[in-house]
Amino acid sequence: MNYQHNFNPALSDEDIFNQIVKEKDYVGYYNLVFSDTSEYKEYAKSLKQKNIIIIGIGGSTLGTYAIYKFLKHSKKLSKKLFFLETTDPIDIKSKLENIDLEDTLFIVISKSGTTIETISIFKYIHSLVTCDKNNTLVITENDSKLHEYAKINSIKSFDIAKNVGGRFSVFSAVGLVPLAIVGIDIDALLLGAKDIHDSFFNKTKTYERVLKKARFFVEYKNNFNINVVFSYSSRLDGFNQWYIQLWGESLGKVDINSTRQGLTPIGIIGPIDQHSFLQLIVEGRRDKTVTVIKVHDFYNHLKIPHIKLDGFEELDYIDSIEFSALINKQADATIESINNLNDIPCDVLTIDSISEKSIASLMYEYELLTSVCAKFMHINAYDQPGVEAGKSILKQKLKAAKNTQK
Repeated sequence: MNYQHNFNPALSDEDIFNQIVKEKDYVGYYNLVFSDTSEYKEYAKSLKQKNIIIIGIGGSTLGTYAIYKFLKHSKKLSKKLFFLETTDPIDIKSKLENIDLEDTLFIVISKSGTTIETISIFKYIHSLVTCDKNNTLVITENDSKLHEYAKINSIKSFDIAKNVGGRFSVFSAVGLVPLAIVGIDIDALLLGAKDIHDSFFNKTKTYERVLKKARFFVEYKNNFNINVVFSYSSRLDGFNQWYIQLWGESLGKVDINSTRQGLTPIGIIGPIDQHSFLQLIVEGRRDKTVTVIKVHDFYNHLKIPHIKLDGFEELDYIDSIEFSALINKQADATIESINNLNDIPCDVLTIDSISEKSIASLMYEYELLTSVCAKFMHINAYDQPGVEAGKSILKQKLKAAKNTQK
């Protein structure tokens, strides 16, 4: 008797874990925590330029931006980092106006080496200043056209492994090289990511947390399809942007039964969005889960001064409170108000401090969470066919427009 089926019964945690362990052999991001950073650090030490401009988009920039945004006001960094990501002409011109291009290193990052946005901006930069081996670095796959261009022009290049997807590439040369250049401790970054790696694969706290959360997200995806990350620090705005790409591009897929899957990511900042989006969470439709992210130690003791304001005596109780304590009390009040409703799924992640280890731990855990959700959903987390279709159409339109001009 022959038998065929497409039944996909619920998978156990052990089934999922075993699939992740197998995937670890061929999906490269898992093992980036073991990277040798010596070449990156040596290259970083050799540079004299004060300004660093990354030319890239999406996975080529968002992870690096997330870490840089989180740390830049708490570290004495030796150089300034800028990002050219969009083809918006006003954005390009306004960013370049106040940068000395003669004292700038240009880092061109494209996994494929043919990203239209990236090459377009690189061409414009090249029209303003000669881009050569003295002021340009390339990060791409080792057989891309961009790699070949770098080789022909004797421009230094670092490789992106083929089995590391762009949105999972922050702990590769894509993120580590520019972050090392500006003075961020990339070994501490990898140590933070490795702690989460080891905790997950040794089946301790991270394993339990990630499996439980992923299972809930997938089993209740038809009820709670929107996942809100409510980050209580403006330093986490970059992380929110990175999370939205990671979640959206990885989990918005068609599964093996041709069923459309997806969990919609939303990233908001507290306390700012207490005065906007929180209203929708509390009194809107019950279609959202909420993850509140707090920072335990801001390493900053800025206080509300003891100043009398006529007519505001009833608010004197805020005097002498540290702003870091205030923002965490605001987070706690939001958490309590949500939990009191008893019908909004909510969890809380508290990271230790504004440090390399803390942000890397958070980001690696979200990478793992994404992969585990994808396994529960029977989808491939690492491709993006929906995006590729748009890229193909764009190329056709641009070529047609060029031919019309001839």
